[in-house]
Amino acid sequence: MLIRIDEASERAIYAQIADSVRADIASGKLRQGATLPAAKRLGEALDINVHTVLRAYQQLRDERLIDLRRGRGAVVTALAGTLVELSGEVRALVDRASSLGVSQETVAAMVAHVGPGGPPPAGNEPIPLRAIQEETAA
Repeated sequence: MLIRIDEASERAIYAQIADSVRADIASGKLRQGATLPAAKRLGEALDINVHTVLRAYQQLRDERLIDLRRGRGAVVTALAGTLVELSGEVRALVDRASSLGVSQETVAAMVAHVGPGGPPPAGNEPIPLRAIQEETAA
C-alpha cells in the first residue's frame, strides 16, 4: 500500500490519507481483513504527526471501512467488497452520463440531491441550480 500526500494541496493531510486508503479499497488493492500500517509507523514514514493518521483512520472507521482494534490495529472490513462492486457501478454511471454529454459535476450534484434513502429522481426532476451554474461556467 502506497500512501501519497501533497503538502501543497489545500486538502487536509488526514483527508488525503483517508482518500488514498479509500481508493485502494475501492480498486480492490486492499481487501477485507487487510491490516493497515500502524498509525505510529505511518506517521513516521510520512513525517507527520501520529494524530493526523489516527484522524484519517477514525474517519474510515466512521465510514465502516475499517475496524480499529487494540492489538490488531486498523483492519479493512467486509464493506470493502461492496465498495469494489459499487465502484464499478459508479464508473458505469459516469461513463453513461459522459456519453450523453452530462458532466461529472452534474452527476455528483444529482447524487447529492437524491441523498441516501431519498426518493429516486422523477423523469423530469429539475437539476439543482448550482450544478447548472457550475457546468455553464466550465
